[in-house]
Amino acid sequence: MSTEPLLVARGVQKRFPGVHALAGVDLDVRAGEVHSLMGQNGAGKSTLIKILTGVYARDGGTITFEGRDFRPTSPGDAQRQGISTIYQELNLVPSLTVAENLFLGRAPRRWYGIDWRTMRKKAEEILATFDLRVPVDQPLGTMSAAVQQLVAIARAVQTAARIIIMDEPTSSLDSHETELLLGIITRLKERGLGIVFVTHFLEQVYRVSDRITVLRNGTLVGTYAASQLSKLDLVSHMLGKVPEEVEPALQPHVESQGPAVVSAKGLARRGVEPFDLTVHAGEVVGFAGLLGSGRTEAARLIFAADHAKEGTVNGSQLRSPRQAIDQGMAFLPEDRKADGIIPELSVRENIALVVQRKLGFTVSRAQQEKLAQEFVTKLGIKTPSVEQPVRLLSGGNQQKVILARWLAYEPRFLILDEPTRGIDVGAKGEIERLIHQLSQKGMAVLFISAALEEVLRISHRIAVFRDRKKVGELSRTTLPEVMKVIAGEEKPAEVSGVAKMAAGEDKHAL
Repeated sequence: MSTEPLLVARGVQKRFPGVHALAGVDLDVRAGEVHSLMGQNGAGKSTLIKILTGVYARDGGTITFEGRDFRPTSPGDAQRQGISTIYQELNLVPSLTVAENLFLGRAPRRWYGIDWRTMRKKAEEILATFDLRVPVDQPLGTMSAAVQQLVAIARAVQTAARIIIMDEPTSSLDSHETELLLGIITRLKERGLGIVFVTHFLEQVYRVSDRITVLRNGTLVGTYAASQLSKLDLVSHMLGKVPEEVEPALQPHVESQGPAVVSAKGLARRGVEPFDLTVHAGEVVGFAGLLGSGRTEAARLIFAADHAKEGTVNGSQLRSPRQAIDQGMAFLPEDRKADGIIPELSVRENIALVVQRKLGFTVSRAQQEKLAQEFVTKLGIKTPSVEQPVRLLSGGNQQKVILARWLAYEPRFLILDEPTRGIDVGAKGEIERLIHQLSQKGMAVLFISAALEEVLRISHRIAVFRDRKKVGELSRTTLPEVMKVIAGEEKPAEVSGVAKMAAGEDKHAL
């Protein structure tokens, strides 16, 4: 590995209205190294990548590539200068053949047009260098996700890239395909390419990385040799918490154990390892883990928002959210704007959506107004009237509207995925108090948050996820202990009491 960097970024700045996305970030990438870029949601990773690939122009700082000032004006310009990007969502054309994707925009030609025979032959030769032998005249969209990723990498190498940025390249791959891709990354490194590797899988980071740069809240935490940075220290840098300095407050505990409301057994799909989970009446179970660890994916499987390839919920295979709702489940999604509110409808209409299904007939306007006003008062939703379009409310109040929609349905089990993200401190406190009140009234709650302090403060029991696997459950635990399990440096102790019952010994599941 060369000690001279191909790319040097110093003091990179980027501002958006109301947000300082990057505040003086440094990064250097050497030939023949894998340099992982790590950070939680909002750390600035995506913004930095978009600056390096010409999507955004930097507002300050310097970037040099092979000793020259580097100011790409577009991804195509960045590629021509030697930096290619492999995105999680591939920028290839599924309807075109493998060969056509490899030579997109630069197909070999003769006097009569594209030389198809030569293109197919060259495509086979290129893919053979990656030990990949597939019919190059077949549409790329018919190939597996791993093959598509490898075609994207092969195309990047053929464009004379010196640096390849890989943004979550293994997120949709199974374990075998991931092994194949990690092997290719090692071979690209041996060819002298610089690899910027962005992933949320800690094991993969330590498998291939030479150095790791950590960002947090748009600032540089530091750059470290992977061999000298423990997983616990990496997690600590990403979260901004030093385990030894964290107040070891204990979780709340359940005063009395209710019957099981939801029991998931062996739930799994592509990219999510099989897991079990039981939640009891009056219990709040928290999901802890880094971004991309599998928390949201597991919750979506329980609610059947994603189709499980195997496993059961309450003894049956749920095929749709409609079936989950019929069993008394409710789901407040992570992205309230895309998956939660219907922005053009009023507060009243948004709240009444699910109740109409429960009652089996159209709820009258007067009933809708009465219901909406009841929850506006009960949850303290700040709106001039129930006829206000929900898009005009603050983020915290939009969140409360979605909560009101589900609470009006009177569910037995409520999944809350990042319910406090992007809302002010006051609204966070109100939602936390509401969760406590609901659990005291006997509702089972699944609570997901990137803020570990919130998970610890609210949850009676915590399920820890790492690299799309549920790796343990903790009860009566502390934040340092949770961080160690997330990092893989400590196995959770044998659960007892409430947690043992929640792990599946209760016989009252539906």
